[in-house]
Amino acid sequence: MTTDSRAGTGREHTGTVEVRPAAGHIGADVTGVDLARDLDEGTVAAIRQAVLRWKVVFFRGQRLDHAAHVALARRFGEPVVLPRRGSASPADFPEIETTADRLELGGRYGMDHDEWLRRRRHTVLRGWHCDHGARVDPPAATILRAETVPPYGGDTTWANLAAAYAGLSAPVRAFADRLRAEHRLGVGYQPRPGDDAYVRHLLDHQTATEHPLVRVHPETGERILFVNGYYVEQITGLSRPESRAVLEMLLEQATRPEYTVRLRWEPGTVAFWDNRAAIHLAPADTAHLGHPRIMHRVMLAGDVPVGVDGTPSLPLTGPAPGRW
Repeated sequence: MTTDSRAGTGREHTGTVEVRPAAGHIGADVTGVDLARDLDEGTVAAIRQAVLRWKVVFFRGQRLDHAAHVALARRFGEPVVLPRRGSASPADFPEIETTADRLELGGRYGMDHDEWLRRRRHTVLRGWHCDHGARVDPPAATILRAETVPPYGGDTTWANLAAAYAGLSAPVRAFADRLRAEHRLGVGYQPRPGDDAYVRHLLDHQTATEHPLVRVHPETGERILFVNGYYVEQITGLSRPESRAVLEMLLEQATRPEYTVRLRWEPGTVAFWDNRAAIHLAPADTAHLGHPRIMHRVMLAGDVPVGVDGTPSLPLTGPAPGRW
């Protein structure tokens, strides 16, 4: 990959592909690529390198249908096939989950969408997550495309967990390197008073894993501060008050504005992110607008995280690696 000759631009070129950083630590716009076409090996390599470097990359004005979306994902890994999806997801493409399905979830458990969001994000940090972080093998990457978006609102924000780790002081990095934490489905959810149908669902379909608090990226070798607000329940070996204080500190570190980038979606925008090295915050400002927001997601199968000491994640309950 060659760097643009204009000093200070930070732009990188490979053939017709241009990578333009969108923020100081994370995010880049990629141009010169038609994702609906059969990409050559050089273009695939350039995109892969951009995702690894910038953690999330954005493509504007793309015209992908479901088949092209899945074909694109297969150039970079094995798409996950989810066993359960909502009615909005395309029946003929089991690799695609349509995020409009999320609007149905609250209704399944007796809540409107506003209450559903409030209970899942009852603190500022709770909404931040990697996709399926409670699994022993979270997805390696996610490719999300916008079909219909509201005229305003609906932005998504990502945070760079490698930069967040590097930004910690040396004593705190050394402390975190030795720790492990339990990630559990539904930790970020605040139950309703009395009987709660969603809590019963969680108990019947529980997934939990002990992950290293710092994982080593399998491709770049970077150390990743492996925390998120929606799944992390407890740091192993610490008391509840100690764990709560440490996790709050690390989550605040991970989501500092300088480690984030925010995307304003348009129809045809595609975001491709490294789910091993970034967490994201989905929007919570559109339910009252009365405008549809239809997004389609394909996730790529991931591996079992490994800590600084070489110890892999330990499954506590839930599906085995590779089983969805």
